[in-house]
Amino acid sequence: MTTSSPAPTSLMANAIRALAMDAVQQANSGHPGMPMGMAEIGVALWSRHLRHNPKNPHWADRDRFVLSNGHGSMLLYSLLHLTGYDLPMEELKNFRQLHSKTPGHPEYGITPGVETTTGPLGQGLANAVGMALAESLLANEFNKSDAKIVDHHTYVFLGDGCLMEGISHEACSLAGVLKLNKLIAFYDDNGISIDGEVVHWFHDDTPKRFEAYGWNVIPGVIGHDVEAVDAAITKAKQSDKPTLICCKTVIGEGSPNKAGTHDVHGAALGDKEVAATREKLGWNYPPFVIPQEVYAAWDAKEQGAKIEGDWNNAFAAYRAKYPQEAAEFERRMANKLPADWAEKAQAIIAGANERAETVATRKASQQAIEGLAAVLPELCGGSADLTGSNLTNWKAAKYVRVGETGAAGSYVNYGVREFGMSAIINGLALHGGHKAFGGTFLTFSDYSRNALRVAALMKSPSIFVFTHDSIGLGEDGPTHQSIEHVASLRLIPHMQVWRPADTVETAVAWTQAVEHQGPSCLIFSRQNLAFNPRTDAQIANIAKGGYVLQDWNDEIVARKIILIATGSEVELAMKSVEMLAREGIAARVVSMPSTTTFDKQDAEYRERVLPHGVRRVAIEAGVTDFWRKYVGLEGGVVGIDVFGESAPAGVLFKHFGFTVEHVVATAKAALG
Repeated sequence: MTTSSPAPTSLMANAIRALAMDAVQQANSGHPGMPMGMAEIGVALWSRHLRHNPKNPHWADRDRFVLSNGHGSMLLYSLLHLTGYDLPMEELKNFRQLHSKTPGHPEYGITPGVETTTGPLGQGLANAVGMALAESLLANEFNKSDAKIVDHHTYVFLGDGCLMEGISHEACSLAGVLKLNKLIAFYDDNGISIDGEVVHWFHDDTPKRFEAYGWNVIPGVIGHDVEAVDAAITKAKQSDKPTLICCKTVIGEGSPNKAGTHDVHGAALGDKEVAATREKLGWNYPPFVIPQEVYAAWDAKEQGAKIEGDWNNAFAAYRAKYPQEAAEFERRMANKLPADWAEKAQAIIAGANERAETVATRKASQQAIEGLAAVLPELCGGSADLTGSNLTNWKAAKYVRVGETGAAGSYVNYGVREFGMSAIINGLALHGGHKAFGGTFLTFSDYSRNALRVAALMKSPSIFVFTHDSIGLGEDGPTHQSIEHVASLRLIPHMQVWRPADTVETAVAWTQAVEHQGPSCLIFSRQNLAFNPRTDAQIANIAKGGYVLQDWNDEIVARKIILIATGSEVELAMKSVEMLAREGIAARVVSMPSTTTFDKQDAEYRERVLPHGVRRVAIEAGVTDFWRKYVGLEGGVVGIDVFGESAPAGVLFKHFGFTVEHVVATAKAALG
């Protein structure tokens, strides 16, 4: 970057150090050590290589930057402020305060320029793999021999903690296989974590580890030498592999008494040490004051506008020559569905209704995916080594493989990497251009859990497919039978969860997941589930999450009860109606494939479906406590509050009381 009076790189780096220690000191909370230690790395990358426009953080072909060691958030906030993003000094002064744009860890959607929410260590690195994968897939799809409209890098900062977390192995191993050469990672090798010197619990040979993954490794870079880091980045860009730049740094660099110790990792320096650091650095400015010459050196607005302007000109030429591809690219990067989406979505649902098949909902899901793939070229699926079981692929899917121009395709074999897959999907979704989903068994949602939670926190439009729910898994036994998992997924704020009962509900669940501005979990069965005939009005109401599938017989006036069921248990509820009638009990069956969606409906609709004063019984092959919010203490729940057993599914359902007789007995008990 060129300025009229460029400040020395030492001043640019010290500006980061000063802002980091001042913000943490004012908040009396935070992590000053990493920003102070990685300051020169930030200078080298952000002032000499990063292609971005502070005035348009959403420019499609910008480089992506991820701070995986998100506890050092003041490094990112300082860089965003100094380079000209809409992050004024007042926001830095309000670091970690209520409703500020500078939360304790970077949060997507809160701070302009923050590409993903980081903090749970290792996940940012996995998100970066997803972003780099998205770049490669889009480049292969849209670039032409005479035009490159997708050509950017993904950069990620990470520390020892990220590398100790197992997700780093999952994600980086796959990145090596896929040769994601636009991915460049900077390892902050400072030898310190919260507990002290990491050599006592972490002495991996990190360069050899990444070489084994198939990465290009640049070892031994002095992280406080801007020129050395600059040269390493230039070299990394020439590789046909992802690159790890190993930067030796001193945590808290500049602090005369705390640098190189864990004392500077996660606590304010203290007034005396801040003053001593200022003196050592020669930073003779009050807190939160940056001299104009430093601002001028950092300012990326003019250069960013030029870079984006050049790209806009190139894209205009691309549009003139390839109008259909250009329109498709713009639509997808804007996260807009095709103009005929509503019509096509209804056709997918209508097709499922016309087929009227009794199949496992995992098979119904695959049928829905076939329909979606014909409508959504942005569909990018995958599975954690369970494609033949999850049924997440489709006939025309092209498996992601590496060619001369990088990874290409629409279906990812993630291998046995459930956590890594989920975080990579988040990266794919956040990058833009793809509607990303991946599948595994429901019980392994535990492995994915924190990535699901972060997806919900970000409201990322990620889709997580989980098959083989509950005791329907049968002979595999309790280790694989997911009893508590659906209820726990429903507890995640902003997470949309669907457990459909048949082909039609499955089709609706998929279309709702595609439309949802946030993450979705789709829960499917291994075993066949009966098709339920419906009216057009009933089909329309499925999208509301819960609806009356069969209403009570008004001729029975003595006693009424509502049976609420999901998934495989809807069939059981329907079968129980006749026996209840013989007992003089009129039963309404409410299918509730998505409690999270039903709960968002207006009070009038919810009252129509579940009128007050009528006793209720919930039926689901899972833990019972969740359902008390619908049935109350006076209602009944047919569920499972113990772990499963190894036996054929039919035997297990009978063993655990999923029978018409038990439903009827529970209903009678609820009615008193």
